[in-house]
Amino acid sequence: MAQNDRVVAGIDVAKDKVDACIRSLSLRQTCPSGAQGRRKLMVWLRKHQVGRAVMEASGGYERVWAKVLREAGIEVRIVDPKRVRNFALSAGRLAKNDAIDAEMIAWFAETFSDAPSQAYNAAHEELQTLVKARLSLIDFRMRLVSRSEHAAAGLVQKGHAHILKSLASEIAKLEAAICAKVKSIPDFAERAEIIESVPGFAETSSANIVAGMPELGQVSDKIAAALIGVAPYDDDSGKRRGERHIKGGRRWVRNAIYMPCVGAATLNNPVLKAYYQRLIAKGKEPKVALIACMRKLIVILNSMIARRQKWDPGRYALS
Repeated sequence: MAQNDRVVAGIDVAKDKVDACIRSLSLRQTCPSGAQGRRKLMVWLRKHQVGRAVMEASGGYERVWAKVLREAGIEVRIVDPKRVRNFALSAGRLAKNDAIDAEMIAWFAETFSDAPSQAYNAAHEELQTLVKARLSLIDFRMRLVSRSEHAAAGLVQKGHAHILKSLASEIAKLEAAICAKVKSIPDFAERAEIIESVPGFAETSSANIVAGMPELGQVSDKIAAALIGVAPYDDDSGKRRGERHIKGGRRWVRNAIYMPCVGAATLNNPVLKAYYQRLIAKGKEPKVALIACMRKLIVILNSMIARRQKWDPGRYALS
Protein backbone atom coordinates (compact mmCIF):
# COMPACT_ATOMS: atom_id res chain seq x y z
CA MET A 1 0.00 0.00 0.00
CA ALA A 2 1.38 3.41 -0.96
CA GLN A 3 1.78 6.23 1.52
CA ASN A 4 -1.51 7.94 2.13
CA ASP A 5 -3.14 10.41 4.45
CA ARG A 6 -5.23 7.73 6.15
CA VAL A 7 -2.28 6.50 8.21
CA VAL A 8 -1.55 9.27 10.70
CA ALA A 9 1.27 9.45 13.24
CA GLY A 10 1.18 11.74 16.24
CA ILE A 11 4.67 12.91 17.26
CA ASP A 12 5.52 14.52 20.58
CA VAL A 13 8.80 16.42 20.24
CA ALA A 14 11.13 17.05 23.18
CA LYS A 15 14.65 18.41 23.31
CA ASP A 16 16.38 15.03 23.49
CA LYS A 17 13.84 12.66 21.93
CA VAL A 18 10.52 12.18 20.16
CA ASP A 19 7.65 9.84 20.97
CA ALA A 20 5.52 8.70 18.04
CA CYS A 21 2.16 6.96 17.99
CA ILE A 22 0.14 5.42 15.16
CA ARG A 23 -3.11 5.19 17.03
CA SER A 24 -5.00 3.37 14.27
CA LEU A 25 -2.46 0.50 14.48
CA SER A 26 -1.85 0.71 18.26
CA LEU A 27 1.85 1.26 17.65
CA ARG A 28 4.37 3.42 19.53
CA GLN A 29 7.99 4.36 18.99
CA THR A 30 10.58 6.46 20.83
CA CYS A 31 13.60 7.88 19.01
CA PRO A 32 16.48 9.98 20.34
CA SER A 33 17.31 13.35 18.85
CA GLY A 34 20.14 13.37 16.34
CA ALA A 35 20.78 11.82 12.94
CA GLN A 36 20.53 8.22 14.14
CA GLY A 37 17.19 8.86 15.86
CA ARG A 38 15.80 10.60 12.79
CA ARG A 39 16.80 7.67 10.57
CA LYS A 40 15.16 5.26 13.03
CA LEU A 41 11.92 7.24 12.97
CA MET A 42 11.86 7.42 9.15
CA VAL A 43 12.33 3.65 8.85
CA TRP A 44 9.49 3.07 11.31
CA LEU A 45 7.12 5.51 9.58
CA ARG A 46 7.84 4.06 6.14
CA LYS A 47 7.38 0.51 7.43
CA HIS A 48 3.87 1.39 8.54
CA GLN A 49 3.11 3.51 5.46
CA VAL A 50 2.46 6.76 7.31
CA GLY A 51 1.35 9.55 5.00
CA ARG A 52 0.79 12.32 7.54
CA ALA A 53 2.71 13.27 10.69
CA VAL A 54 1.24 15.71 13.17
CA MET A 55 3.19 17.46 15.91
CA GLU A 56 2.73 20.36 18.27
CA ALA A 57 4.60 23.63 18.03
CA SER A 58 7.29 23.12 20.66
CA GLY A 59 9.45 26.22 20.71
CA GLY A 60 11.42 25.31 17.59
CA TYR A 61 12.45 21.72 18.40
CA GLU A 62 9.86 20.50 15.90
CA ARG A 63 11.47 22.27 12.92
CA VAL A 64 14.31 19.80 12.29
CA TRP A 65 11.96 16.83 12.55
CA ALA A 66 9.42 18.53 10.27
CA LYS A 67 12.12 19.21 7.68
CA VAL A 68 13.25 15.57 7.65
CA LEU A 69 9.67 14.32 7.39
CA ARG A 70 8.86 16.61 4.48
CA GLU A 71 12.02 15.56 2.66
CA ALA A 72 10.83 11.97 3.07
CA GLY A 73 7.56 12.84 1.33
CA ILE A 74 5.42 12.77 4.48
CA GLU A 75 2.89 15.56 4.96
CA VAL A 76 3.50 17.51 8.17
CA ARG A 77 0.97 19.46 10.22
CA ILE A 78 2.01 21.66 13.12
CA VAL A 79 -0.86 22.14 15.59
CA ASP A 80 -1.51 24.36 18.60
CA PRO A 81 -0.58 22.57 21.87
CA LYS A 82 -3.48 24.25 23.69
CA ARG A 83 -6.00 22.77 21.27
CA VAL A 84 -4.57 19.28 21.73
CA ARG A 85 -4.53 19.60 25.53
CA ASN A 86 -8.09 20.92 25.63
CA PHE A 87 -9.10 18.05 23.35
CA ALA A 88 -7.50 15.57 25.78
CA LEU A 89 -9.26 17.12 28.76
CA SER A 90 -12.60 17.05 26.94
CA ALA A 91 -12.05 13.31 26.37
CA GLY A 92 -11.39 12.81 30.09
CA ARG A 93 -7.67 12.11 29.62
CA LEU A 94 -6.14 13.86 32.62
CA ALA A 95 -2.79 12.05 32.69
CA LYS A 96 0.04 13.61 30.72
CA ASN A 97 3.42 12.31 29.62
CA ASP A 98 5.29 12.16 26.31
CA ALA A 99 3.82 8.83 25.17
CA ILE A 100 0.29 9.92 26.09
CA ASP A 101 0.85 13.26 24.34
CA ALA A 102 1.86 11.48 21.12
CA GLU A 103 -1.32 9.40 21.27
CA MET A 104 -3.48 12.47 21.93
CA ILE A 105 -1.89 14.33 19.00
CA ALA A 106 -2.69 11.38 16.74
CA TRP A 107 -6.27 11.21 18.05
CA PHE A 108 -6.69 14.97 17.61
CA ALA A 109 -5.40 14.74 14.03
CA GLU A 110 -7.76 11.87 13.19
CA THR A 111 -10.73 13.70 14.72
CA PHE A 112 -10.00 16.98 12.96
CA SER A 113 -8.61 15.52 9.74
CA ASP A 114 -10.35 18.12 7.58
CA ALA A 115 -8.89 21.11 9.43
CA PRO A 116 -7.00 23.34 6.96
CA SER A 117 -3.23 23.10 7.06
CA GLN A 118 -1.06 25.87 5.67
CA ALA A 119 1.27 24.49 3.01
CA TYR A 120 4.92 24.50 4.02
CA ASN A 121 6.95 27.34 2.60
CA ALA A 122 10.64 27.54 3.50
CA ALA A 123 10.90 31.23 2.57
CA HIS A 124 7.88 32.07 4.71
CA GLU A 125 9.31 30.15 7.66
CA GLU A 126 12.57 32.08 7.35
CA LEU A 127 10.73 35.41 7.19
CA GLN A 128 8.59 34.50 10.21
CA THR A 129 11.72 33.51 12.16
CA LEU A 130 13.32 36.89 11.40
CA VAL A 131 10.15 38.81 12.30
CA LYS A 132 9.66 36.96 15.58
CA ALA A 133 13.33 37.45 16.49
CA ARG A 134 12.97 41.19 15.94
CA LEU A 135 9.83 41.34 18.06
CA SER A 136 11.58 39.41 20.85
CA LEU A 137 14.50 41.83 20.88
CA ILE A 138 12.13 44.81 20.93
CA ASP A 139 10.25 43.30 23.86
CA PHE A 140 13.55 42.70 25.70
CA ARG A 141 14.62 46.28 24.97
CA MET A 142 11.37 47.67 26.39
CA ARG A 143 11.75 45.64 29.58
CA LEU A 144 15.39 46.67 29.96
CA VAL A 145 14.52 50.35 29.47
CA SER A 146 11.88 50.00 32.19
CA ARG A 147 14.41 48.45 34.57
CA SER A 148 17.02 51.08 33.74
CA GLU A 149 14.70 53.81 35.01
CA HIS A 150 14.97 52.30 38.50
CA ALA A 151 18.59 51.16 38.39
CA ALA A 152 21.18 52.78 40.62
CA ALA A 153 23.61 55.11 38.93
CA GLY A 154 27.00 53.75 37.97
CA LEU A 155 28.01 50.34 36.73
CA VAL A 156 24.47 48.99 36.36
CA GLN A 157 23.27 51.87 34.20
CA LYS A 158 26.43 51.70 32.11
CA GLY A 159 25.86 48.00 31.57
CA HIS A 160 22.26 48.62 30.56
CA ALA A 161 23.33 51.38 28.17
CA HIS A 162 25.87 49.06 26.55
CA ILE A 163 23.29 46.29 26.12
CA LEU A 164 20.70 48.74 24.73
CA LYS A 165 23.22 49.95 22.17
CA SER A 166 23.94 46.36 21.11
CA LEU A 167 20.21 45.62 20.93
CA ALA A 168 19.65 48.63 18.66
CA SER A 169 22.37 47.35 16.34
CA GLU A 170 20.95 43.81 16.25
CA ILE A 171 17.40 45.07 15.68
CA ALA A 172 18.62 47.19 12.78
CA LYS A 173 20.36 44.14 11.26
CA LEU A 174 17.17 42.08 11.55
CA GLU A 175 15.10 44.85 10.00
CA ALA A 176 17.50 45.01 7.06
CA ALA A 177 17.32 41.22 6.67
CA ILE A 178 13.51 41.28 6.84
CA CYS A 179 13.33 44.02 4.21
CA ALA A 180 15.72 42.14 1.93
CA LYS A 181 13.78 38.89 2.35
CA VAL A 182 10.44 40.52 1.53
CA LYS A 183 11.88 42.18 -1.58
CA SER A 184 13.53 38.95 -2.75
CA ILE A 185 10.27 36.98 -2.93
CA PRO A 186 7.79 38.34 -5.53
CA ASP A 187 4.71 37.15 -3.61
CA PHE A 188 5.96 38.73 -0.37
CA ALA A 189 6.85 41.96 -2.16
CA GLU A 190 3.42 42.19 -3.78
CA ARG A 191 1.61 41.53 -0.51
CA ALA A 192 3.77 44.08 1.31
CA GLU A 193 3.09 46.71 -1.35
CA ILE A 194 -0.66 46.16 -1.03
CA ILE A 195 -0.55 46.36 2.79
CA GLU A 196 1.66 49.46 2.77
CA SER A 197 -0.86 51.23 0.53
CA VAL A 198 -3.20 51.33 3.54
CA PRO A 199 -2.74 54.67 5.37
CA GLY A 200 -1.00 54.06 8.69
CA PHE A 201 0.94 50.94 7.67
CA ALA A 202 4.61 50.94 6.70
CA GLU A 203 7.35 48.36 6.09
CA THR A 204 7.53 46.95 9.61
CA SER A 205 3.79 46.46 9.93
CA SER A 206 3.49 44.91 6.48
CA ALA A 207 6.30 42.45 7.24
CA ASN A 208 4.53 41.39 10.44
CA ILE A 209 1.34 40.70 8.51
CA VAL A 210 3.06 38.96 5.59
CA ALA A 211 4.94 36.72 8.03
CA GLY A 212 2.07 36.12 10.42
CA MET A 213 -0.95 35.88 8.12
CA PRO A 214 0.04 33.98 4.94
CA GLU A 215 -3.58 32.82 4.56
CA LEU A 216 -4.85 36.33 3.73
CA GLY A 217 -6.49 36.40 0.34
CA GLN A 218 -7.18 32.64 0.43
CA VAL A 219 -9.70 32.29 3.28
CA SER A 220 -13.07 33.75 4.22
CA ASP A 221 -13.30 36.98 6.20
CA LYS A 222 -14.52 35.07 9.26
CA ILE A 223 -11.54 32.73 9.17
CA ALA A 224 -9.12 35.65 8.66
CA ALA A 225 -10.54 37.40 11.73
CA ALA A 226 -10.39 34.18 13.75
CA LEU A 227 -6.79 33.45 12.74
CA ILE A 228 -5.56 36.75 14.13
CA GLY A 229 -7.85 36.44 17.14
CA VAL A 230 -10.22 39.38 16.68
CA ALA A 231 -13.39 37.42 15.96
CA PRO A 232 -16.00 37.87 18.72
CA TYR A 233 -17.51 34.69 20.13
CA ASP A 234 -20.95 34.33 21.68
CA ASP A 235 -21.38 33.43 25.35
CA ASP A 236 -25.09 32.58 25.50
CA SER A 237 -27.02 29.91 27.35
CA GLY A 238 -30.78 29.60 27.25
CA LYS A 239 -32.24 33.06 27.75
CA ARG A 240 -28.97 34.47 29.05
CA ARG A 241 -27.07 36.64 26.61
CA GLY A 242 -23.48 37.09 27.69
CA GLU A 243 -20.93 39.54 26.38
CA ARG A 244 -19.07 38.57 23.25
CA HIS A 245 -15.30 38.23 23.62
CA ILE A 246 -12.39 37.58 21.31
CA LYS A 247 -10.51 34.34 21.91
CA GLY A 248 -7.52 32.46 20.55
CA GLY A 249 -5.79 33.39 17.35
CA ARG A 250 -2.19 34.40 16.76
CA ARG A 251 -1.50 36.67 19.67
CA TRP A 252 1.95 37.68 18.46
CA VAL A 253 0.52 38.99 15.18
CA ARG A 254 -2.34 40.77 16.96
CA ASN A 255 0.07 42.40 19.39
CA ALA A 256 2.47 43.36 16.60
CA ILE A 257 -0.12 45.31 14.62
CA TYR A 258 -2.10 46.70 17.55
CA MET A 259 -0.24 50.02 17.78
CA PRO A 260 -0.21 50.61 13.99
CA CYS A 261 -3.95 49.97 14.06
CA VAL A 262 -4.35 52.47 16.91
CA GLY A 263 -2.57 55.08 14.82
CA ALA A 264 -4.62 54.25 11.74
CA ALA A 265 -7.93 54.37 13.62
CA THR A 266 -7.24 57.58 15.52
CA LEU A 267 -4.96 59.58 13.22
CA ASN A 268 -3.87 58.31 9.81
CA ASN A 269 -6.65 56.39 8.09
CA PRO A 270 -9.84 58.36 7.30
CA VAL A 271 -11.93 55.22 6.76
CA LEU A 272 -10.91 53.47 9.99
CA LYS A 273 -10.98 56.78 11.86
CA ALA A 274 -14.60 57.40 10.83
CA TYR A 275 -15.50 53.85 11.84
CA TYR A 276 -13.75 54.23 15.20
CA GLN A 277 -15.47 57.54 15.95
CA ARG A 278 -18.84 56.08 15.02
CA LEU A 279 -18.34 53.20 17.46
CA ILE A 280 -17.26 55.58 20.23
CA ALA A 281 -20.34 57.71 19.58
CA LYS A 282 -22.46 54.59 20.08
CA GLY A 283 -20.95 54.15 23.54
CA LYS A 284 -18.32 51.50 22.78
CA GLU A 285 -15.25 51.41 25.01
CA PRO A 286 -12.12 52.66 23.18
CA LYS A 287 -10.37 49.27 23.36
CA VAL A 288 -13.49 47.48 22.07
CA ALA A 289 -13.69 49.99 19.22
CA LEU A 290 -10.01 49.46 18.40
CA ILE A 291 -10.42 45.68 18.25
CA ALA A 292 -13.41 46.20 15.93
CA CYS A 293 -11.19 48.41 13.74
CA MET A 294 -8.52 45.72 13.68
CA ARG A 295 -11.12 43.16 12.63
CA LYS A 296 -12.37 45.51 9.89
CA LEU A 297 -8.80 46.09 8.75
CA ILE A 298 -8.05 42.35 8.45
CA VAL A 299 -11.26 41.85 6.47
CA ILE A 300 -10.28 44.70 4.14
CA LEU A 301 -6.73 43.34 3.72
CA ASN A 302 -8.16 39.90 3.00
CA SER A 303 -10.19 41.37 0.14
CA MET A 304 -7.36 43.57 -1.14
CA ILE A 305 -4.87 40.68 -1.31
CA ALA A 306 -7.44 38.34 -2.89
CA ARG A 307 -8.12 40.97 -5.58
CA ARG A 308 -4.46 42.05 -5.76
CA GLN A 309 -5.64 45.65 -5.41
CA LYS A 310 -4.17 48.53 -3.44
CA TRP A 311 -6.03 50.73 -1.00
CA ASP A 312 -9.06 52.52 -2.40
CA PRO A 313 -10.84 54.69 0.22
CA GLY A 314 -13.94 54.85 -1.97
CA ARG A 315 -14.25 51.07 -2.17
CA TYR A 316 -13.64 50.50 1.52
CA ALA A 317 -15.49 53.48 2.98
CA LEU A 318 -17.79 52.19 5.71
CA SER A 319 -21.44 53.05 5.67
